Amino acid sequence: MDLSDAALLVTAGLAAGMVNAVAGGGSLITFPALIAIGLPPVPANVTNSVSVFPGYVASVAGSRMDLPRGRQLWSLLPTTVLGTGVGCLLLLSTPARAFELVVPFLVLGATAVLAFQDPLRRLVGHPADLSPRRRTLSVQAMVAVGSVYGGYFGAALGVMLVAGLALVLDTTLARVSAIKNLLSAVVGLTTLVVFALFGPVHWVAAAVIAPATVAGGYLGARLVRRLPSVVLKTVIVVFGTVIGLYLLWRALR
Repeated sequence: MDLSDAALLVTAGLAAGMVNAVAGGGSLITFPALIAIGLPPVPANVTNSVSVFPGYVASVAGSRMDLPRGRQLWSLLPTTVLGTGVGCLLLLSTPARAFELVVPFLVLGATAVLAFQDPLRRLVGHPADLSPRRRTLSVQAMVAVGSVYGGYFGAALGVMLVAGLALVLDTTLARVSAIKNLLSAVVGLTTLVVFALFGPVHWVAAAVIAPATVAGGYLGARLVRRLPSVVLKTVIVVFGTVIGLYLLWRALR
């Protein structure tokens, strides 16, 4: 790796950390950067998953004041770890082509759920009107699906988590974003452990990207707290749409 490669990875890591904290999808910045310096797709994807984990932790630190208190939040962590483990195993043991074709529609679907959140709530019921059992099962299901996706690929994980959680949680978007940051960090830690043991990680590239994602993640999380909900939702919907269309183009080309 020469100096220009290192500069590219640092820039990508800083931008990805900010994007992950605000909207999710920062891996679509670091993943192409790793490809650009010569890594094959699977090692690039594995290295990317390891690299962005510190940025997720920084996002949690920046948004910790918005995290809810109580056991319900912590009850989501085992589901997150299990789902992420399943996703990692899928990545390491199955061909990626089929999932590459599904991913764009998952991202675009998640973005549409967030964009049309209010009409969908009227259709399926507002979270405040759901029974505690149904609300708990809905949240767990959303987290499980997002975690499997995050373990397999991870790009736009934040968009998917925000969209799903905003549909089933009766709280502010800033708080949903804070929960997303925590769950993303758990996904990142799980992928770090699994891929460190079994994946083809390029550790030099990961060491270059990781510190930049820390700075970007913290700054992005602080920015979220200052954005009105309508602005934050617009940013996430626009970014999610761009990500989904990009992934669709990439899968079909």
